[in-house]
Amino acid sequence: MSLAPATAFDVPVAGGSLGVRRWGEGPKVVVAAHGIIGNQYSWQAVARALDPSISLFAPDLRGRGMSSTLPPPFGMRAHAADLVAILDHLGLQQAVLAGHSLGAYVATTAATVNPDRWSAVILVEGGVPLRLPRGIDPEALFQGVLGLTLKRLTKTFTTRAEHNLFWREHPALADPGAWNDDTMAWLDHDLIGSTEPNLRSSTSLDAVGFDGRELLTSPEVRSAFLALSQRAVLLRAPRGLLNQIPPLLPDELLNPFRATWPIRLEMLVENTNHHSILFTPRGAKAIASHISASFG
Repeated sequence: MSLAPATAFDVPVAGGSLGVRRWGEGPKVVVAAHGIIGNQYSWQAVARALDPSISLFAPDLRGRGMSSTLPPPFGMRAHAADLVAILDHLGLQQAVLAGHSLGAYVATTAATVNPDRWSAVILVEGGVPLRLPRGIDPEALFQGVLGLTLKRLTKTFTTRAEHNLFWREHPALADPGAWNDDTMAWLDHDLIGSTEPNLRSSTSLDAVGFDGRELLTSPEVRSAFLALSQRAVLLRAPRGLLNQIPPLLPDELLNPFRATWPIRLEMLVENTNHHSILFTPRGAKAIASHISASFG
């Protein structure tokens, strides 16, 4: 599988520099925000599937990858400000905005805080307010959803091959077609700055902890979705973070919002889970097609 040509550059932001990668040379621009343990390479498969007229710009969000040393504040507003800094750096007034998982909540926040900078919003497996079950402590829910992820981020590895083998056993990446060059590029980029034989994730536990707790509990983050004014599309997977049923965004969660929500189009991408929707050809092509349509 050939890799999509890409160029990397830094964008000045509060506290330092944000690492950004560009795929494509087209005049139409989409800025894409990754998930809570993702990085810019999470979007490589989607970039490969885009029309040549579109350029995709994907940052390492604050606390990840080439942006791992950026200091607090973390959270959706800080990430949203960093995305606007990308537009300013490029001399662009407006672009299409896409987000996966945590990045979808970054996208809804960015699109409501600076609505004039984003012409359309593509939400993938996120953005919709997650329901906090009555009587459940938010910290317990956070640990239940992300506890395994946090443990994975603290492990060390002697080689990159060992690191990849460890992730190869993740249930979501066992989905047919989910383990490929793009998946391994995401994993390899997460180890940027590390050296064998003491490899570890570059992802900041403080960033993951702050961001994860905020998206579960913040009224502002929860209300951003319903305040969207742009054309918005929601793509979701039928299986969840661990390739399980129910999915992250089941119908029971979405039904209370459907009468008044801002979504123009909703699509269930069959035969995908929360992670494989980005990395499999089926998922990447579906996302790319809706990004392309958002320029129409």
